[in-house]
Amino acid sequence: MRPLDGVLVVSVEQAIAAPYCTRLLADQGARVIKVERPDGGDFARAYDKRARGLSSHFVWTNRSKESLVLDLKDEVAVEMLKAILRQADVFVQNLAPGAAARLGLGPDELRSANPKLITCAISGYGNGGPDERRKAYDLLVQAEAGILSVTGTSEAVAKPGIPVADIAAGISAYNSMLAALLLRARTGKGDHIDVSMLEATAEWLGFPMYYAIDGQGPPPRSGARHATICPYGPYETSDGTVFLGIQNEREWRLFASDVLGDAALADDPRFDTGERRTAHRDELEPLVASAMKALSTDEALARLESAGIGTARVNDMAGLWAHAQLAARDRWREFGSPAGQLPGLRPVTGEGWEPRLDPVPALGEHTEAILAEFGLAPAEGGGQ
Repeated sequence: MRPLDGVLVVSVEQAIAAPYCTRLLADQGARVIKVERPDGGDFARAYDKRARGLSSHFVWTNRSKESLVLDLKDEVAVEMLKAILRQADVFVQNLAPGAAARLGLGPDELRSANPKLITCAISGYGNGGPDERRKAYDLLVQAEAGILSVTGTSEAVAKPGIPVADIAAGISAYNSMLAALLLRARTGKGDHIDVSMLEATAEWLGFPMYYAIDGQGPPPRSGARHATICPYGPYETSDGTVFLGIQNEREWRLFASDVLGDAALADDPRFDTGERRTAHRDELEPLVASAMKALSTDEALARLESAGIGTARVNDMAGLWAHAQLAARDRWREFGSPAGQLPGLRPVTGEGWEPRLDPVPALGEHTEAILAEFGLAPAEGGGQ
């Protein structure tokens, strides 16, 4: 038995934030019916064809789901969806602000027919406020939430290589939904969850926000190096790059003596506290860079690990696919898709259950079966 076995989730979703949330629910056993438009479905299906002919974004966020095609511009199709929702546990949507209510899919209306229903709206800026109806894509929200202001180099801002705002919103919705399901088990009542990408991302900006509280300056953009801890970042070796990080004074002393070979540096008044090392990083960084450049990557890693210093290789995606630790911990599984079997990371679970790892659906693959299950006939005139 999985934690969410028997939980029916219906989601009118597209792009990343909502699909990622519902895929996490599916991982834990929930049945997820994904409602898609007839004209191509979730537009993330067409982002690229890099995953053996399928979209990389779509494969990532949509396994273990059933695809139901309904044209919600058709009143009959909307009534069919409402009929399914009368038996659902969770309804997720990331339509444009106000669109669900205009379709008669607002939380109060749905709960009048199904009092135990948990509804969740995921949007860029949330319900109400001056930005409610602003168009919100991941990178736009990253900019609005300040991520770009603390990411990049002193010369230019940069975006992270993953959709951070989408992921933050998806995880926030997932966590809140688990809490709502627990609360419903105690009260018997459903609830509504309003998740905004801006607020979810702002929560992840807690460290730079407090660093710059009361009008103080923000953390400086420092490329791949840590903005406020030194040394912490990538350093060139004789044949590559090694990443290292010093988190406390004990590690600094070991690093100075066992890696840099100069124990006296530990007590140098320029470097003897974290704040001073950061303040004098222009003097410290060349010392670290010189020591690392004299070693091969393997030699540097061995010396750092022997001294108990945190290290890492700077892997690319091929290195991640081939990571020995993931293989040793048996983290890889396979799941189906319209392109055949695909590899994927096994979701984190307890020891007592296996995750759901069902296929990525083709567009409309389950429409006929779902409508039949709920006693609904295909809508005429474009409803399906």
